[in-house]
Amino acid sequence: MKEVAMKKNKKDYKDIKICLVGSSGGHLTHLYMLNEVWKDKDRFWVTFDKADANSILENERKYFCYYPTNRNIKNLIKNTWLAIKVLHKEKPDLIISSGAAVAVPFFYIGKIFGAKTIYIEVFDRIDKSTMTGKLVYPITDKFIVQWEEMKKVYPKAVNLGSIF
Repeated sequence: MKEVAMKKNKKDYKDIKICLVGSSGGHLTHLYMLNEVWKDKDRFWVTFDKADANSILENERKYFCYYPTNRNIKNLIKNTWLAIKVLHKEKPDLIISSGAAVAVPFFYIGKIFGAKTIYIEVFDRIDKSTMTGKLVYPITDKFIVQWEEMKKVYPKAVNLGSIF
């Protein structure tokens, strides 16, 4: 009886809302290449207000974050407030990111709001972590790497191979 009640409370995968967070450029391209995962889901994006993001995400629901983000405390604070506002409004079930720094406040605030998180370490890292990877690894529900060598850096990671 308890198991049946628990199953009733769980959302079907098809009904989940996804937040895709990534810097423009390669990080955004990584996330966009995962369209088989998100194409039929309720979703929204958080990225930079730049030409490539506006072009790729032309018909998508999106929020623009503050940049530059790497080692920029002022924008980290602004993006933390943005994360609070956006995540409170949207209430995603899952947050997916491949970096960079904008993922950090969205992952930490998302966990507070009860979202699950998936982080995908970037393809060009074969045996060394990124700063964002180091920061979100302790709290990420599923940490994915694209090279077997990265499991030495992130022992709890799952190697799913290349996104490309």
